[in-house]
Amino acid sequence: MRSIPLPIALTARLSPVVVLAAAGWALTSGPLAEPQAAEKKPTGRTETQSESAPSRTQAAKTYTAAPAPCSSVAEKTVKSLVPGAKTGGKEIPSTDEELRRTCSWNALKGYEYRWLDVSFEVLASDEAAEQSYAGRVEDKSGGGAVPGLGDAAYSVVNLTTEDGQQTREGVVLARAANALVIVTYNGSDFESKKAPSTDEINKGAIKAAKEAVATLTAGKG
Repeated sequence: MRSIPLPIALTARLSPVVVLAAAGWALTSGPLAEPQAAEKKPTGRTETQSESAPSRTQAAKTYTAAPAPCSSVAEKTVKSLVPGAKTGGKEIPSTDEELRRTCSWNALKGYEYRWLDVSFEVLASDEAAEQSYAGRVEDKSGGGAVPGLGDAAYSVVNLTTEDGQQTREGVVLARAANALVIVTYNGSDFESKKAPSTDEINKGAIKAAKEAVATLTAGKG
């Protein structure tokens, strides 16, 4: 089969995942009441309670580390969504593998090109994940909610055309407690210069996202 040059947009497709700035939060405690003059002086118990109060107000994180992304999607799913790709995928280098990890699969089979990314991002708290999720959804348009996927999920599909070549890309963003799962799935046909249908791309992205969220919640990786 003759070699087919990829469009600039696709050859530049492989890039590190954008690092999210997780929003922090400050823990505050109410002022301690001043002891009345007639009361006895405070005991060691009061001091101990004061020191331990902040730890009681801090919520425990459900997820402390990102799972291995390249094993988060079943091999048969990879073969179905990205025909011809190595099922093991390729993990993208991360500045902090405890907090964010990404795996990519891509292949050109005949004239059909497909690309799949699966990313996990672990934030400091549920609140931080909620804020990050909301901000990302706000930046998207034309998509909709995906019921039954994590605590909240959203999918959107867009079509781009460069030098007459169409590429259709679907993105699914899901939140589970203090973690985010981001799936990107796109495709092109270099013979017809047409893109796969919206339905194909959207369903493929959602399928991969469901498996990735299941991996996260099961504590795999």
